[in-house]
Amino acid sequence: MDSLRNSVRLIGRLGDEPKVKLLNGGRKLASISLATNEVYRDSKGVMQSNTTWHRLIAWDKTADIAEKLLTKGAEIAIEGKLTNRTWSDNNGVRHYLTEVVVNSLILLDKKPAAVSANEA
Repeated sequence: MDSLRNSVRLIGRLGDEPKVKLLNGGRKLASISLATNEVYRDSKGVMQSNTTWHRLIAWDKTADIAEKLLTKGAEIAIEGKLTNRTWSDNNGVRHYLTEVVVNSLILLDKKPAAVSANEA
C-alpha cells in the first residue's frame, strides 16, 4: 500500500518544449507543461471538454530523456508524486505552487527517427 501514497499518473500532451536547466553542482532540471482532457456530457446531454494544465518537473536522467525525446504536442504517460512549494516575493506576497515530480515517463507517440535506441 505504501506505493499508492502520493502517487500520480497522468496521460496528456505537452503544451510546449521542455525547458531544461543545468544547475550548480551539475544537476539537470526539466520543466514540462502537460495538458489532460476530460470529456463528459453535461446535464443537458451536450458533450463538454475540460482541459487541465499540470506543471511537471524531471531531474537528472529523466530530464535528459525529456530533453532528447519530448516535443510540443507529444503524448506522454507519466508517473510521479505531488510536491508543493511556497515562497514570498519582494512585495511580501505569498505564492503557492503544486508540481508533479516525474519518476518515469513513456512517450506514447512514435519515437522520433533522429534518436536511436542507444541514446534513449
